[in-house]
Amino acid sequence: MKTRNILVTGGAGYIGSHACKALKQAGFCPVTYDNLSTGWADAVKFGPLEQGDLTDRVRLDQVFEKYQPLAVMHFGGLSDVAQSMREPGRYWHDNVAGSLALIEAMVAADCKNMVFSSTCATYGEQDGVMLDETCVQQPINAYGSSKKAIEDMLGNFAASDGMTNVIFRYFNVAGADPEAEIGEFHRPETHLVPLILDSIIGRRDALTIFGTDYDTPDGTCIRDYVHVSDLVDAHILGLEWLLAGKGGRVFNLGTGSGFSVKEVMDQAGSVTNREIPHVLGLRRAGDCTKLVSASQRAKAELGWSPDRSDMAQMIGDAWRWHQSGHYEG
Repeated sequence: MKTRNILVTGGAGYIGSHACKALKQAGFCPVTYDNLSTGWADAVKFGPLEQGDLTDRVRLDQVFEKYQPLAVMHFGGLSDVAQSMREPGRYWHDNVAGSLALIEAMVAADCKNMVFSSTCATYGEQDGVMLDETCVQQPINAYGSSKKAIEDMLGNFAASDGMTNVIFRYFNVAGADPEAEIGEFHRPETHLVPLILDSIIGRRDALTIFGTDYDTPDGTCIRDYVHVSDLVDAHILGLEWLLAGKGGRVFNLGTGSGFSVKEVMDQAGSVTNREIPHVLGLRRAGDCTKLVSASQRAKAELGWSPDRSDMAQMIGDAWRWHQSGHYEG
């Protein structure tokens, strides 16, 4: 039986490594393509690693020729909102120019199926709106703008070259592999749950709460959180959708419930039975007040169900992995 290779850009990162495990369990061979600038070679456990940069077209062509993948899962790129406000050029270069090189390599290799990791940041500031796939996209930071540009690019190549794409716009991702085989670790760390857990175990002095004057019940911004295992389950369903020839589609991935920063902290304190050292800071440029998803389309059409996306479950899985050690040893 021919190996069913799937090229996973960013497969050494947080979400990409979990996707590789899910792909392996679903009978595919995940081929990680990563420059390891933010990912970890130790996270590549479920298939081969090909080191390279998304902007390196020659290297991409070599990898496509070697593995002849059925599809691409595209997680590669930069994703720090605050950094994107300071250094927008990096986001247009790494995310947009890198994705263009990848898409052109796919077309040249006659690989026409992509599952693309997009973001709710493409919607921008739309407080009080339950965001669904029909909402206007009006990003307010370079990260969201770069992801929207890639979505637009995919649409252009679908029209010109017959590419078929499933685009997932997802909300805040949290948790870790329930078996603690892989987990969440960034350099530098920017995500709320691991920052809280780092503060608890003393890896950092204190958590900084960026902004306490938002128009929310407790003054801190609100986000919709989805368990990383649920998220990658959706990616497998999206891949199967493409391979079944069902055509291009956009799906939001969230739970429809929002948690403020302080509410996440309270849950983490309850799960770990620890105090959370913290300090109050100013708002960060580019942060929205509230982002909550309506994900009925994914549930109705893909049959997706975010079964593990209970906040206590997400923090519990992350805490278990945090205590078991990570890629720094």
